[in-house]
Amino acid sequence: MKTLIIVDVQNDFMPGGQLEVPHGNMIVPVINRVQNFFDLILATQDWHPESHSSFASNHHEKKPFDRIILHGVEQILWPDHCIQGSAGADFHPDLETKKIAAIFRKGMDPEIDSYSGFYDNGHLTSTGLSGYLQEKGITEIFFCGLAADICVYYTILDSISEGFSATLIEDATCPLHLDKFDDIKCELAKIGAHIINSNELFY
Repeated sequence: MKTLIIVDVQNDFMPGGQLEVPHGNMIVPVINRVQNFFDLILATQDWHPESHSSFASNHHEKKPFDRIILHGVEQILWPDHCIQGSAGADFHPDLETKKIAAIFRKGMDPEIDSYSGFYDNGHLTSTGLSGYLQEKGITEIFFCGLAADICVYYTILDSISEGFSATLIEDATCPLHLDKFDDIKCELAKIGAHIINSNELFY
């Protein structure tokens, strides 16, 4: 059963959003187009409380993109984004969501961030995604969404460590930091991830 996981295609990560990924809106038509290729479609969704400790606004005299040590783990401080129930946390309005079988929300614990769709950043709490996939007998997973160098990247790392295969659909994702993306792709390839273009799905 071929499975697609759509990572965080939310308004706050789009141009004009609180934590915009350059050209993030351009991947939405690609994601919509490839959905017909898959038997199972899942999505992740950043879903932060206002008090989230990853927000720079919750730290005195700190600004977005400063780095701190939080509970022993380095934390980048972000602009407030994807706050629970806000329009910024909603999926992009053009994203086709009818075929999404389940949504796995992450980043709900105010004390720890969660880039991966599988676990928080300390690998302390599971979202339940791995168990869901295992129960359905899934082995082959394709990934798309935002941002390629952060949440998509960490979700793929955990996918491989959990024993699933992982394929990144490159034209259905965008990085926040374009200059780091080539290195990340090389790292993913070294650990066994595949990287394809969406057109390759149809041949």
